Amino acid sequence: MDIQNMQAFVSVAELRSLTEAAQKLNHLQSNMTAKIKKLETYYGTALFYRKPRGMELTPAGEILYAQYKQILLLWQDTEMKMRPQEEKLRVGTMQSIVAGETTRALTKVYEMYPQVSVTLKTGTTTEMEQFILDGELDIAFVTGYPTNPYIHYQKICREELVLVGKGIHEGSDLQQVLQGASIIILSDSCLYLTHLEKMYQDMQLTHSEVVEVGIFDTMVEFALMGMGITLMSKKLARQFKVASYLPVPPVFGYMDTYLISRPNHKMTAIEHKFIEINNTI
Repeated sequence: MDIQNMQAFVSVAELRSLTEAAQKLNHLQSNMTAKIKKLETYYGTALFYRKPRGMELTPAGEILYAQYKQILLLWQDTEMKMRPQEEKLRVGTMQSIVAGETTRALTKVYEMYPQVSVTLKTGTTTEMEQFILDGELDIAFVTGYPTNPYIHYQKICREELVLVGKGIHEGSDLQQVLQGASIIILSDSCLYLTHLEKMYQDMQLTHSEVVEVGIFDTMVEFALMGMGITLMSKKLARQFKVASYLPVPPVFGYMDTYLISRPNHKMTAIEHKFIEINNTI
């Protein structure tokens, strides 16, 4: 088995599409199909169910995916260790985090290591996890919960959450703030939306439309203009000089931040320094 066949299989399994996997790996779709058929012939069993909505792993495919994933992670780690490496920092973060301490930490790292090559990607927790698994990033900051067995999660901190919107203050009635309000979020896959939806469900309340803005600064501005409400950490609310906000009840009021990496990734001196600076800001 060669690495390219493994990469092809894993990409099809994760994307559930031959077309998207071919685009990701810069292959012709016919080549991807041939690679999958070659694997199925080699193992003497079907690895995918071909369905109208996409490719779905068979039980045998699930076993092979777990094995190939571990092999590819080890291969990526070996490549990193064996090839001469330039001074680099490949880090990812969510937009809500990059708006604060991450940007300042990167500035300080540049001052200490002027020759460092920096790659910074932003996105959702799911996107950051995929960047790590694909070897496009080495470390990333995410919020939420440890869910992927192929990723190492290190808890960094627990953030207190607050609701922000026009006229909202510490004495506001939570049910009145939530009922019928429009929700402003960064993206429809944002964990803060999932968190808010759980609040609405548990409190048996309903909200109006969900407004996706994509830019953190804009999200805050829209909320303060009265276009809806948004959820964020108290730390970020203070960084953006939000004058008043409503703390969320303890049962809903916290979200953990994690540093993630591949399990076999060995932290470099630059990464250690970046994390150290980031944690002290």
